Amino acid sequence: MNVRLFSATAVAIAGMALSTHSHAWLEAGGEREEALTLTPNHENGIEVYEVCAGCHLTEGWGKPDGTFPQLAGQHPEVLVKQLADIREGNRDNPTMYPFALPSSIGGAQALADVVHYTAKLPMNPENGKGEWAKGTPEFEQGKKLYADNCVECHGENGEGKADKFYPLIQGQHYKYMMRQFEWIRDGKRRNANPDMVKQIKSFSDKEMQMVINYVSRIPVPKEKLAPSKDWLNPDFD
Repeated sequence: MNVRLFSATAVAIAGMALSTHSHAWLEAGGEREEALTLTPNHENGIEVYEVCAGCHLTEGWGKPDGTFPQLAGQHPEVLVKQLADIREGNRDNPTMYPFALPSSIGGAQALADVVHYTAKLPMNPENGKGEWAKGTPEFEQGKKLYADNCVECHGENGEGKADKFYPLIQGQHYKYMMRQFEWIRDGKRRNANPDMVKQIKSFSDKEMQMVINYVSRIPVPKEKLAPSKDWLNPDFD
């Protein structure tokens, strides 16, 4: 068992004290670019993911209440960017920070290993969804808002664009997306894509709810899903 988890208190305090100056959306170089050039090691990916599983669950499904996002099925490029941003102080996440550090999980190779492992996990077939079902006025308005504002980057079906670090959002939990959308809209997420900040800054709270409701209900291709909501990751039997 990997138990590199508990050197956390001092580094958590240090993480809270990180500089809050603005960083570019995609600065050249750094650990992100290094990790993306490395050949992933599957077995080490399992070992490193054991640290992540405490919050994101062994299946990588997170929690429908939005506390933790679903990571399963996400683009490796997106995952490695977010991990590198947290480690380098470009994204504020004091809960995750101590567990993402090299002292907890390893260097760039560990990032390459764990993101490729996570990306291949099957997704939760019952992600957390918003309240408005297909056919309701709110669903239809959310669909229009998505088509007008989100398709260019996130794709017709919420598939994202790996090469541009745009995340897969189909199958993500409604409450997690709501929190992130609000933080990006309100300028609270420092590593947000500035183009997205501009695109959504005029959204009302109701418009935000409707578009995220729609996204939470975009069907995930069957081949990306676990066979049932009761699926258990055999790597952690």
